[in-house]
Amino acid sequence: MEFDLTGEHSRYAYKLLAGLVTPRPIAWVTTADEDGKVNAAPFSFFNVFGSRPPVLAFAPGDKEPGIPKDTARNIRRTGEFVVNLVDEACAEAMNQTAAVLDFGVSEIEMAGLHTTPSTRVKPPRISEAPVALECREWSTLEIGRNRMVIGLIDRIHTRDGVLDPGTLLVNPDQFAPIGRMEVPSGYCRTEDRFKMPRPE
Repeated sequence: MEFDLTGEHSRYAYKLLAGLVTPRPIAWVTTADEDGKVNAAPFSFFNVFGSRPPVLAFAPGDKEPGIPKDTARNIRRTGEFVVNLVDEACAEAMNQTAAVLDFGVSEIEMAGLHTTPSTRVKPPRISEAPVALECREWSTLEIGRNRMVIGLIDRIHTRDGVLDPGTLLVNPDQFAPIGRMEVPSGYCRTEDRFKMPRPE
């Protein structure tokens, strides 16, 4: 099968890309507005893109054409956000925060979550998340109807046990992130892993 995403099949681009380019990590983003009200929402168009400087990007999309979601609006106004990573233990709570809520209703409270103050940015971390990345906005790009937030990672927080303190390598027995799979509701576990050393 072949699809022309710039022509006759453009209306299928989201369905095809979100279903085929998998698994994708999930950015569970916390932001705060000018009054300190915290917003939490998950995004699976996300990844890290370098380490010097440490940089990541995610695409929050729009509520409707030209109107950003609360996450993007808060980042544009404050320049700060936290990307919390999602493991099996907090997967259901993450999914709950994807719901469209009435104005003024807290995703954190609705999902039974807790927050921990960040070190360098105002938005808090999600206490239940195994890893949190404190970020500052580098830029937000608008490409057509896409909105992509690029952030510089300032601090990393990990739950005890996620990293080996001597090597700083991940303990796979202690970190079981989930990934986004086919739309509309596919996810995967990362328990079945294998190693493949790079050739010399």
